[in-house]
Amino acid sequence: MTRILLENITKIFDGETAAVSDFTLEIPEGCFMVIVGPSGCGKTTTLRLIAGLEQPDSGNIYIGDTLANETAAKNRDVAMVFQNYVLYPHMTAFQNMAFALKMRKFPGKYIKERVRETAKLLGIEDLLRRKPHALSGGQRQRVALGKAIVRKPSAFLLDEPLSNLDAKMRLAMRTELKTLHQKLKTTTVYVTHDQVEAMTLGERVCVMYNGKIMQTGKPMEIYEKPVNRFVAGFFGTPPMNFIDGKVKIDNSKIHFVTHDNTIILPQSLMTCLNGYQGKEMILGIRPENVSQIPYANQEDNTLTAIVEIVEPVGNKTDVYLRNSSGERLILCTIPYTDLRVNQTVKIHIDINKIHIFEPDQTGKNVIFYND
Repeated sequence: MTRILLENITKIFDGETAAVSDFTLEIPEGCFMVIVGPSGCGKTTTLRLIAGLEQPDSGNIYIGDTLANETAAKNRDVAMVFQNYVLYPHMTAFQNMAFALKMRKFPGKYIKERVRETAKLLGIEDLLRRKPHALSGGQRQRVALGKAIVRKPSAFLLDEPLSNLDAKMRLAMRTELKTLHQKLKTTTVYVTHDQVEAMTLGERVCVMYNGKIMQTGKPMEIYEKPVNRFVAGFFGTPPMNFIDGKVKIDNSKIHFVTHDNTIILPQSLMTCLNGYQGKEMILGIRPENVSQIPYANQEDNTLTAIVEIVEPVGNKTDVYLRNSSGERLILCTIPYTDLRVNQTVKIHIDINKIHIFEPDQTGKNVIFYND
């Protein structure tokens, strides 16, 4: 296990495109850190910088206590698992897993024992004689993980390793990866565009956008207190509802005024919203905090909308609506709802669960981060 520190890292491609910009992130020893963000945000470049496959234009990379900027990739004592597995097609699973140890000239007996031990850990003992073409996607991924584990590196770097698997296999492999980390305790950096993977796997999560860190923290901390509108919209399935409007303070009462509705806000928000009187803002509310039934002492806080889609998903139903301003809203309700397409409904929001954002794509969440 080892600590990894990226300090003010910038990586520019073609002299103009900043894939990573002034990036500072500490990955504690033994931590499972997930770097998540949309395609093109710089997360894979960050992983390649740690691995030594790319060199930073500025900033420092520490692996343990060692400045690794000038250390060759082969000498960094990290193991990378790629999205497409990278298995030698002419070798068996055993030979693929043993290859790195063989190149380092470990004794044959040690190699055999180490591969068998790793195969048992991954549940692939019966597959060691097969070549990659005779393995399923999930089995190939286990072999690829085995190639990394067998070396006993100080850190694992995983680049979207589950993206080529079907939904059922992804779920199973997520569970296996989490169990594996609990056993090995090896520092792990896991890159994904899937926020569900980030929530379920990460001990800590780093959210990236346009080459920059938006927020770092524990998964539920990010979900419940997103630092800005981008993070709020990126985390959550279905995503957070966003409603345009203005903050209005009148007679010591706070309102959020939309196109055709007025929402009474809690008095506790007076301090953080006092400087936003009359300004265009964005109200955010998660679908699970919207209901057909009034919340206690909040009967007047309703929004009017028309049902567009009713989507049963088993243990709940997601209802997609649109208000008179054209904004789409999502309501999570009971499995057997009586809501129907084209029906006009009044929905209630839990004002104790709202977020208020400044009106940019990365507009600050002024309720929780109003320094």
